[in-house]
Amino acid sequence: MTLANKVAQKVPPHAWFGVSAIFHYLGPSFAVLLFPAVGVLGVAWMRIASAALIFLPWTKPWKTIKNADTKTRLLLVGLGVCLAVMNTAFYLALDRLPMSLVAAIEFVGTVALAAYGLRTGRNFLALFLSVIGVLILIDVKWGTDPVGLFWAFLNGLLFVGYIVLGHRAAEGGAGGGIERLGAAMAIALIFLMPIGFLQAASAFGSYKLVLAGIGVGVCSSVIPYVCDQLAMSRLPRASFALLLALLPASATIIAALVLSQIPSAKDIGGIFLVMIGIAIHKPKEAKASPAKQMQNETQNTDYVLAKITENTRVE
Repeated sequence: MTLANKVAQKVPPHAWFGVSAIFHYLGPSFAVLLFPAVGVLGVAWMRIASAALIFLPWTKPWKTIKNADTKTRLLLVGLGVCLAVMNTAFYLALDRLPMSLVAAIEFVGTVALAAYGLRTGRNFLALFLSVIGVLILIDVKWGTDPVGLFWAFLNGLLFVGYIVLGHRAAEGGAGGGIERLGAAMAIALIFLMPIGFLQAASAFGSYKLVLAGIGVGVCSSVIPYVCDQLAMSRLPRASFALLLALLPASATIIAALVLSQIPSAKDIGGIFLVMIGIAIHKPKEAKASPAKQMQNETQNTDYVLAKITENTRVE
């Protein structure tokens, strides 16, 4: 078992999601500030490029791609293209629409994904309370920019794709999931290279802009995506999608602690509903890995043989 697998098992998956939720809002904040200086496509390229370079010595993507079978390679390509287009669409939407609207559209897809995987009345109640809480927290004002709405809906669709493909990458454990994430990020950089490189190149003459771009990559694509893999390796897909309701709540709490933006009574009520929904949700037990299943079967077989031997001796 790799170090990542050990860490993923020792720390509750909700804790990893909490870390991801914090950086989920720090990254876009830095990115928006860079738009005037670097351009939207340039910031998207710097985000992917810096993340890919950070993953490079750590995950050795060339080995992951070389040793993968055809099915896994298709997964890596799909996840890589999804990350490249999703991040670019997200920034293009933010450049035209309020962040609250982009976040709300993104949340619609995750609600559908969570609802699809829930099987009990208790979990549907959890989803209902969480959705009501998010609607209270997000002050959504509909945009009239059709291009911005197109990018926002594309980002929301691809975010669902990221959750599905990310969970498939994490099926073999957190360690393997992070290695596949590093390979997918390298593929994303190759895909995005002809699109955003020219805009990003204009920032290479300023070390401050380069450092800011690296900061965007670390906050947006390294820390949160690694934490997602650590959480996804332990949580069913529907449960992970439901946890995304925590994002608006975490944003409100961070704003109160960091920016002294005290939430209103309505905001506190929304946070309370989200917390209740998450608290009463009960994830279904994850399927045991093939190795664990084999171990359990061996133990059961040994137990049966021991009983047969014991009974034979008694007779």
